[in-house]
Amino acid sequence: MSSLPAETSSTRSSRPQTTLTVLRSEWLSGHLIRIVAGGPGFADFRNNEFVDRYVKIVFPQPGVDYPEPLDVWQVRDVLPREQWPYTRTYTLRWVDEAARELAIDFVVHGDEGLAGPWAASAQPGDQLIFTGPGGAYNPDPDADWHLFAGDDAALPAIAAAIESLPEDSKGLAFLEVDTEADILDIKSPAGVELKWLMRRGVSAGSSDLLVSAVRDADWPEGTVHVFAHGERGYMKGLRDVLFKERGLARSQVSLSGYWAQGRVEDVFQAEKKLPVGQI
Repeated sequence: MSSLPAETSSTRSSRPQTTLTVLRSEWLSGHLIRIVAGGPGFADFRNNEFVDRYVKIVFPQPGVDYPEPLDVWQVRDVLPREQWPYTRTYTLRWVDEAARELAIDFVVHGDEGLAGPWAASAQPGDQLIFTGPGGAYNPDPDADWHLFAGDDAALPAIAAAIESLPEDSKGLAFLEVDTEADILDIKSPAGVELKWLMRRGVSAGSSDLLVSAVRDADWPEGTVHVFAHGERGYMKGLRDVLFKERGLARSQVSLSGYWAQGRVEDVFQAEKKLPVGQI
């Protein structure tokens, strides 16, 4: 891997480390696998109240001699940046504090990437190390309706948000995936319509389906609260739809680029701090 591990402004206190054990895995679709983890390390996990709570999963670099047990914050203090473990950001799909378990869903495209192949080959007993969680979004209970828009990478956060809604909620969800085999069972209120958009072989991040669907939709009356997350180019297009065309206030919208086509996360995170990466 040619990119340097991503820098961070987080600290041990703001993003504590949790080391869990993989308990089981389940393929949810042709490209999505769920890893459920728990074990004694769950005692170190600090939950939060956000439905988009995310963690930074730690992947030690091969060939680097890390102290055992791995303490990612200590490693960052004592080793040069090029030897830091890589991190990848993932949403927690659910947390069961009573069972002391949590689940993370991973998009898998063959051997592409770092986290997907790890998840596809993970076995019970493997370690899952992460820092966090962070998070910032909950559906506004005062909104008349909710709008969700995202690609495969945003499905866990959107699903968690939809399933957190009261039963009488209303809304639209635009979900871009490859084919019907990638459609998930999301327990949505009857008033929230799920619209699945199929790329059908077009590379993720290259389609105009998501932006066009949101732009062309018949929006319900009333005040909307928006959660739009996914590929950076998609989010730039949706920014124009939401703010320029629809005139929404910033307070009505949670919009974030989770990833960028052609960029590994370390490069993407660095670019987010530059003009080229601004949404």
